[in-house]
Amino acid sequence: MKYLKYILFMLSILGFSQENISGKIVEANAKNNDMGIAGANVYWLNTEVGTVTDIDGNFTLSYAPEYKKMVISYVGYKTDTLTINEPKFVRHSLKRNNDLDEVVVTSRKQTTAKSYLKAQNIMTVSSDELLKAACCNLSESFETNPSIDVNFADAITGTRQIKMLGLTSPYILIATENIPSIRGASQAYGLSFIPGTWVESIQITKGAGSVINGFESIAGQINTELVKPSTDDKLFVNLYGATNERLELNTHINTKVGKRWHTGLYIHGNTHNKKHDVNDDGFLDMPLFNQINIMNRWQYIDTEKGFVSFVNLKYLNDEKQTGELDFNPDTDKLSTNSWGSEIDTKRYEVSAKFGYVNPDVPWQSLGVQTAFSSHAQESYFGLNQYNITHNSLYANAIYNSIISDSRHKIKTGLSYTYDHYDELVNTEDYERTENSVGAFFEYSFDNLELFNLTAGIRIDHHNLLGTFITPRVHARYSPWSKSAFRASFGRGKRSANIFTENQQLFSTSRQINILNSGGNIYGLDPEIAWNYGVSYLQGFNLFGRKADITFDYYKTDFKNQVVVDWENPAEINFYNLNGKSFANSFQVEVNCNPFEGLDFRTAYKYYDVKTDYNSGRLEKPLTPKHRFFANLGYITNRGEGERSRWKFDVTYNWLSDQRYASTTGKPAAYQLPERTPTVATVNTQITRVFSPKFEVYLGGENITNVRQPNPILAAEDPFGANFDSTFVYGPIFGSMYYAGLRYKIK
Repeated sequence: MKYLKYILFMLSILGFSQENISGKIVEANAKNNDMGIAGANVYWLNTEVGTVTDIDGNFTLSYAPEYKKMVISYVGYKTDTLTINEPKFVRHSLKRNNDLDEVVVTSRKQTTAKSYLKAQNIMTVSSDELLKAACCNLSESFETNPSIDVNFADAITGTRQIKMLGLTSPYILIATENIPSIRGASQAYGLSFIPGTWVESIQITKGAGSVINGFESIAGQINTELVKPSTDDKLFVNLYGATNERLELNTHINTKVGKRWHTGLYIHGNTHNKKHDVNDDGFLDMPLFNQINIMNRWQYIDTEKGFVSFVNLKYLNDEKQTGELDFNPDTDKLSTNSWGSEIDTKRYEVSAKFGYVNPDVPWQSLGVQTAFSSHAQESYFGLNQYNITHNSLYANAIYNSIISDSRHKIKTGLSYTYDHYDELVNTEDYERTENSVGAFFEYSFDNLELFNLTAGIRIDHHNLLGTFITPRVHARYSPWSKSAFRASFGRGKRSANIFTENQQLFSTSRQINILNSGGNIYGLDPEIAWNYGVSYLQGFNLFGRKADITFDYYKTDFKNQVVVDWENPAEINFYNLNGKSFANSFQVEVNCNPFEGLDFRTAYKYYDVKTDYNSGRLEKPLTPKHRFFANLGYITNRGEGERSRWKFDVTYNWLSDQRYASTTGKPAAYQLPERTPTVATVNTQITRVFSPKFEVYLGGENITNVRQPNPILAAEDPFGANFDSTFVYGPIFGSMYYAGLRYKIK
């Protein structure tokens, strides 16, 4: 009955009836004729009804028959007034104001943007924001973002894991162009398989996501938009080198093929073949690795008939070796001669997106998304062997339209997912097939000046999880100018891939135990959680310039969770939740632009993440309760001919103490205190832009050289009972400096 209430609630709001108008504002005479202008003012003449364009130049504005004149303005551009007689899609080009001979005023596009108008709490991160740090892959793309926490999963593999709302990445739906991509076998290392230069923008959604993307999202969604062959540079080269002798090369080659086709070849390679052991524990500080990553991307555009499509072909080969300094895989593999590990991954992907927008009825559109991937990982960690093969198929069809008028939008469609897993854990083989068929419906009511709401529901039939309903609701209320109160709630359900999501367990001497046997997946039941959130965004003027402050509070309440219990230092136990498990997250964030060229962002975050373990209710290990973040960026005025400039960026992170999992019972030499020390790190980067074609950058990570001492327990006896590499709370590499260059031809 409770699900019926949600359905009736969504249907009851269909009684509203208003109209709006949408469009896109672009720069006239730009080499990229689709270059949107962010922050342009769009309003009805002689009224207070207006909005601003988003990061891509898109806008939506309420419409009434008495509104006839639409004004479009932006600093440094000529103001235009358009005559509008009916609601329709408006695409308009603004021309630069060349009448100002002596003074030219320009405004920079924001590198991160929050919407005052959307019901969901979404932050959009542009590629310019990613250039502020050594963003070599997606796992390193969040160093300047306070909403995502980044830390190392263990002291062996050098793998970075991310967290949102106090929960690790398996609870975040991570998608590439709205196709779920980092899931299943790719959970542990998949973020390092998307090069940073391939990323056009990242959308971070806190809390319950959209039902369109599936039922697995619990803490939020991260969607990565890739660069488009039609708008990317014809040639782009990025060369990166670091003091730890890590080298990377990215090359993009894009060309137009015929009248409507564009294609791009994207090649990424990285390598590190130098052994480092700065802390003298006998283990490599970071793994040796080689990766080749290739994508061929095709784009088709027919604006006259309303068709657009993308086809992506990807190939990845990733090889890692880590362990003791004198480990030789040819002679020491799976032996006690020397402790070592190899992780070899081969991955193939094919994906396609097809979209149709009715040229005569632009609010009607149809989209189809399909993707197939084959992921094979062969690996061992000391004497532990772990292999996994994961073949996945995904399909999603979406229909968009309106009810009565453009204030009432609907999205509906069908989805299908197929996953086949084959895992070898030492001598045990785990094989299973999962498939699900689902239908979804999402309704949006949009009154931009005051209120909008998005309510969605989906029903899925899963061969192992059963038939279930997933409701999700988002609402926004703006009682005064530059304000947005938001509230959301939603349900998520997922099957926990306990081995691939916790691969750090293999770099320990712990015994692996699964304590339940009645469930369909490893004997365990699926994870189910509700997420509730409220948020308040307020814009204001500081020193005559734009600023904003955001307050977020989110609560994730698990109805069932696969508990990963590290509290017995000799074991790792997996079992179904018996009691409560929750994650509470509070964040306050301030963004301001005190003067031209200077951007400042700071945030404070509080976590309360606890679980009822078999030994009692405890804080989640290695999760700081408090975090303070600050980022300062400065860009000099453009040089002569608007060709050259300097960019300076500094990021500061402070983490409070964190709880260690229990080490009681170990010998005194290997017992850890109850809590870790606090940690503070500083990253910085300087970029010199010489011209639109060429720039160089120089930076440092952890420049204060903070390093966790002895991150590996019993490193001197890696085959003994006390060996454990999972007690990582801070940096393990020390300072790292890097330099690089970017060259591009438009």
